[in-house]
Amino acid sequence: MLPASFFVACLPEASMQETHNHRIKAWWTSGRTGIANCDSSPSAIHFTAPPQFGGLEGRWTPEDLLLTAIGSCFATTFRALADYSKLAYADLEVEVAGSVEKASSGYAFKNIVTRPLLTTAPATDHERALRLLQKTQDLCLITRAIAVTHSFEPTIRSAETASTTQ
Repeated sequence: MLPASFFVACLPEASMQETHNHRIKAWWTSGRTGIANCDSSPSAIHFTAPPQFGGLEGRWTPEDLLLTAIGSCFATTFRALADYSKLAYADLEVEVAGSVEKASSGYAFKNIVTRPLLTTAPATDHERALRLLQKTQDLCLITRAIAVTHSFEPTIRSAETASTTQ
């Protein structure tokens, strides 16, 4: 694991607090679609179940969003590491694919694969670039979070109580 000073050097404009909290809210808005938003973006995301489970075509699914979280985390982590390591590159495209299969307790991801395609200048040391890609995979916060313990804290309130407390 890299020391905190590494991340300070990578992200000089960011504050290095011990804890950073993130939160989204999601609502089921109609028959087959929902909406999610977060404090860090003014744009909402419209989502649905996958079409094979009765969802609408043309909307993000939870499965898409999970793979997007992995890919976008990989890309942002690589950018920070490449900047810190002074590795110049022309482009990074990250494809993330996952297979979902029926299991005894419902459906589950069987595997997820991340396929980064790094475009470098002709004189770039490819072994060094490959080590940096591997380090990115090892440090990607979202990839590491997939194995984290997930707490479940449900709340139920009646509509009558909700209307009197607002």
